[in-house]
Amino acid sequence: MTDPIAHAAEVLKDHRNSIDRLDAILVYTLGERFKHTQAVGKLKAQHDLPPSDPTREATQIERLEDLARRADLDPEFAKKFLNFIIQEVIQHHEKHQE
Repeated sequence: MTDPIAHAAEVLKDHRNSIDRLDAILVYTLGERFKHTQAVGKLKAQHDLPPSDPTREATQIERLEDLARRADLDPEFAKKFLNFIIQEVIQHHEKHQE
């Protein structure tokens, strides 16, 4: 007979290992995303384009909310997360404008 506490500890360890792998994927994905947004910021600065694109941002938020619903993730959380990223990107773009 399996010890329930030992079994729970093993299941917990497996979940935590999965979470750690997913955290690494998130960090590397964000790193790759910011490489592209940095390139966009430089391009906008070179062509005197505004650092913010409200139409694009609104479209992206709608898209992400839809993706979140399909992924069974709270769309409001996804929206807050994307808004945080967008604000960070805009700050980077504004630095390129200087």
